[in-house]
Amino acid sequence: MYSLITCPSLVSTVLIRSLLFEWVSVIGIDSSNLNVFCMFPEIQNSTDCPQIVPASVVPVSTGASQDIAITVRNAAFVKDMPLDCHFGTDRIFEARWVNSSAVQCSNVLLHTSEKRHLFPLNLQLKEKPDRFIDSPQLMTVEIYNCATGSADCSQCLGREDLGHQCIWSESSSSCRLNTESLQISGMCPPPEIRKIEPLSGPLEGGTLITIRGRNLGRRFSDVVNTVKIGNVKCSALQDRYVVSEEIVCQTGEATEEFSDVVTVNVSREGKSRERYTYVLPVVKSIVPTSGPKAGGTKVTITGKNLSVGSELRVLINSTKECRDLSRTDATIICTMPDVEFTTSVPVCVQFENKSCISNDSHFKYEKNPSITDINPKRSQIRLEVSDNVIRTKKSEESAAASNLTTGSKPAPVDFYINGHLYTDDSPYSFERSPETMHISKFHLEYFADPQFFTAKKEKWIKHHPGEPLTLVIHKEPDNLGLESSEYEVKIGQLSCEIQIVSDKVIHCSVNESLSTSERQLPVTIQVGKFNQTIAMLHLGGSEMAITVSIVICSILLLVSVVALFVFCTKSRRAERYWQKTLLQMEEMESQIREEIRKGFAELQTDMTDLTKELNRSQGIPFLEYKYFVTRTFFPKSSSLYEERYILPSQHLTSQMGSQIQETHPLLLGEWKVPENCRPNMEEGIALFSTLLNNKHFLIVFVHALEQQKDFAVRDRCNLASLLTIALHGKLEYYTSIMKDLLVDLIDASASKNPKLMLRRTESVVEKMLTNWMSICMYSCLRKTISCYFTYQETVGEPFFLLLCAIKQQINKGSIDAITGKARYTLNEEWLLRENIEAKPRNLNVSFQGCGMDSLSVRVMDTDTLTQVKEKILEAFCKNIPYSQWPRVEDVDLEWFATSTESYILRDLDDTSVMEDGRKKLNTLAHYKIPEGASLAMSLTDKKDTTLRRVKDLDTEKYFHLVLPTDELNENKKSHRQSHRKKVLPEIYLTRLLSTKGTLQKFLDDLFKAILSIREERPPVAIKYFFDFLEEQAEKRGISDPDTLHIWKTNSLPLRFWVNILKNPQFVFDIDKTDHIDACLSVIAQAFIDACSISDLQLGKDSPTNKLLYAKEIPEYRKIVQKYYKQIYDMPPLSEQEMNAHLAEESRKYRNEFNTNVAMSEIYKYAKRYRNQIVNALDSNPTTRRMQLQHKFEQVIALMEDNIYECCSEA
Repeated sequence: MYSLITCPSLVSTVLIRSLLFEWVSVIGIDSSNLNVFCMFPEIQNSTDCPQIVPASVVPVSTGASQDIAITVRNAAFVKDMPLDCHFGTDRIFEARWVNSSAVQCSNVLLHTSEKRHLFPLNLQLKEKPDRFIDSPQLMTVEIYNCATGSADCSQCLGREDLGHQCIWSESSSSCRLNTESLQISGMCPPPEIRKIEPLSGPLEGGTLITIRGRNLGRRFSDVVNTVKIGNVKCSALQDRYVVSEEIVCQTGEATEEFSDVVTVNVSREGKSRERYTYVLPVVKSIVPTSGPKAGGTKVTITGKNLSVGSELRVLINSTKECRDLSRTDATIICTMPDVEFTTSVPVCVQFENKSCISNDSHFKYEKNPSITDINPKRSQIRLEVSDNVIRTKKSEESAAASNLTTGSKPAPVDFYINGHLYTDDSPYSFERSPETMHISKFHLEYFADPQFFTAKKEKWIKHHPGEPLTLVIHKEPDNLGLESSEYEVKIGQLSCEIQIVSDKVIHCSVNESLSTSERQLPVTIQVGKFNQTIAMLHLGGSEMAITVSIVICSILLLVSVVALFVFCTKSRRAERYWQKTLLQMEEMESQIREEIRKGFAELQTDMTDLTKELNRSQGIPFLEYKYFVTRTFFPKSSSLYEERYILPSQHLTSQMGSQIQETHPLLLGEWKVPENCRPNMEEGIALFSTLLNNKHFLIVFVHALEQQKDFAVRDRCNLASLLTIALHGKLEYYTSIMKDLLVDLIDASASKNPKLMLRRTESVVEKMLTNWMSICMYSCLRKTISCYFTYQETVGEPFFLLLCAIKQQINKGSIDAITGKARYTLNEEWLLRENIEAKPRNLNVSFQGCGMDSLSVRVMDTDTLTQVKEKILEAFCKNIPYSQWPRVEDVDLEWFATSTESYILRDLDDTSVMEDGRKKLNTLAHYKIPEGASLAMSLTDKKDTTLRRVKDLDTEKYFHLVLPTDELNENKKSHRQSHRKKVLPEIYLTRLLSTKGTLQKFLDDLFKAILSIREERPPVAIKYFFDFLEEQAEKRGISDPDTLHIWKTNSLPLRFWVNILKNPQFVFDIDKTDHIDACLSVIAQAFIDACSISDLQLGKDSPTNKLLYAKEIPEYRKIVQKYYKQIYDMPPLSEQEMNAHLAEESRKYRNEFNTNVAMSEIYKYAKRYRNQIVNALDSNPTTRRMQLQHKFEQVIALMEDNIYECCSEA
């Protein structure tokens, strides 16, 4: 009897009751022996207390409502009292009295994610929740979940024995609740055998085979007498059976060797992929055939098929077993046991406890070795005792001395044979009883270590290298009786040859030279393991060395005087050369200024013509809003070259300019779902959309996913973009969610380093902010409404003009088609550091099939034919979006040399020249095409497959302008040409300044457009968000102005504008070449430096990308700070004004995207992290009170019941 609480007055709490239930299950006490007294003081006998009469309750599925009847004994004291049914923490349901002794728990709804769970059932007083009706035998309610713990049909249907109403769904391959009381089919898929082991066994059988797989029966009775190997039965073992997953059976006997599959017939037959083989093991020999009777001899038994079966024994004389077995197919290795007498015993191998196989193999036990003497019998403490030689009648063995201490009493010496301690001829194991007295027959005396010193006990010995060396070493008298061979003297690593050894003196000499880089060498003497350094040998210099040193110093002095004379002469020459260089630098500076003025004038003329063309034509090729959004939100899948996401394959037509439609899955289009699944799928998506429009659910949902380690940054960005698409029609709600998540992010950053907040895009909310800025700032790229520019109406126009200016400036010089390097660029890595002379050519070109007259196209004579085609296409298609241009590979260029002769021009053909083993690409100069030549371009039906893209060609085989190995051929050229080659490549860095000066006006116009305010009012979104950051900083006591500046910079300039500057294809339908991308990276870096508050520490080793605009950065910073100050001084916006603006943006682009597709993509994340999301919703009090976890489970159930069926039909 276990008494937990004393009588008569008891206060029974829910904690005690739940702890009681757990304590009873853990320590295994019968709950009927527990005596818990009642809570009524007037009752003196505990048996008269009101008590719950335990009764069994039919198991119920999770989430199913049920009524539970409870019988109460001695209910007179509590009759008509209001009660509650208590099923553990936070699981309380109303109870009502049915009659004087029965209570019913109504509408009990319990949930579990486990296979089955037992909930303790108690009755508590509603008015006193801490008091309960006594329950001597705890009553439980079993709740089960069909979807958990049932991976296949047999496991699912086998739960019928537990009272679980589960049914297997073949269409979804899942176990679910039998809600419609369908007739449970007795048929499951055939057994699937995935693994059997072992794969072979003896003919006599008895091998235990383990069969693993699926659908291997619902219960053990299903698999009895169903397992066979061919026609041989294999008897299943009940205690080793695991439902549906594993069968262990014992093989029967076979008459002959054969191999066959293993079959399991459970209503249907399943076969293994592997075959089980019956074989006949054979024993051939055993080596060695003899050993000491002390045992421990390792023997190797050879034969065939020795690795078969599940159990193996090697029997010695049919009574003892060979230990430490290891085996392969051809050998068995084991350790022989000990015996009492010398004898020859039979050895046999027994498989599966059947008959023994021996092949008449015997092992002879012989006498143990007999030890007669050991020598030497004396040793110093550090001597290695295993060096002792033990003389025996048969062999020499190793000995170990115990009790290694210095003293007069000798230490005993013990001997071991194969790990067994023995004396004389009787083996003693370490495991023998302590009563067995052991007396060693031999002893070893230990003495103090010997002491050595030099003749005068000095610690330093001087010696001149090259002279003979003889050492005299004295030693203290000892009783060790050491011989001369036991001494070893070393000087450094060189041995000193011992000449004389006596009791007190040791003489040794060194015949070799001691010349070494080290000036000090240790003198050590070693005896056994004893090692002592007695002195240090110092190597001194001789008179010859002094003489040599004086001669060397004299020579060095003479060389110094000559070097000084040469230096002075060179200095005068260098001074003259420096003056000449200064003049050259001044001349070069003048040339650069002239080149910049000329280039700027030409570019201004070209850009003026371009501006007029834009006004006359369809204008700037802006992308529509929906394409801008998809490319900004999903940059990895929205490149112009990722045609499978955005653009269909371009098929050339005879008429250019045909409209090409993008086919991104999130753009407006039909949601492709099979018709038979559409109703349920739409209902599931609608319910999921309702949950996402619940702020509490969405915030918990996002946090739950971000807490998963395998939820990578790419997944976070993708989820944020999908949420933006899904909630695009409710931007005011989307903004409130973003703000709440940003508050959590600010709280996390404020406790660490607040300046790092929003620095990268590593969380969902940071990507949501990027998307929000893109939506709100789109109007600033195209329209005047809500924009804030003084110099230009939009940012788009000066940005497009800058791109055109960069492209035209690059095209004015030579561009190496192989390396991609150009004469004019802003990026040092893409600078062509050679002086390639190029002349312009104006060509008269007609384009057949485009419906236009011939045009005059300006090209360079160093251009390849592919570069010429690109410039011609740009001239003819400049008013057409780039996505509608023909490709260079799809057009041919023909030159009419005379009225009767014409040539098809290609980069490589039979006329291409070879230089230094490389083939040079053809240029206009190669074909000698004159000024004003007539060319015709036409679309071709067949593609030229002889040449890949030029920039993908192997530089070891092809080149365009510059040979990588030009320096190897310098000696073949004239002195004048060689002198030109010696010009440092860095001299061409001035071309960066030339390009920068030419483009400076266009860059200034762009930066002013971005950082200017129109009519003293910024965009609504920027003012609203900057005020939000100010408010959050004030709440957390952050007053550092640098922190707020960094927050604002990370939110707008670096998060939106830098992304646009680096990726103009997000805004325009243009071709962003590698050259333009390199220049834009330098411009973007300048914009980043302008928005930074840290001082630029620039020097001669700083990268040119930062040095190029170092002079302009301070002025740009002033513009940025002024821009932030003007926004701060503006009157604040109300929530109503911002919501009205967001509602207008949502209305403007209401039907641009297919939100159902976005919802289905978000659902994939919800499905992947289902359990984590449910746990997070259940842990949050608000979502638990709103039962959002159950609604989420409804979405999963509704979607999953259809997804598998639709996928199978599709």
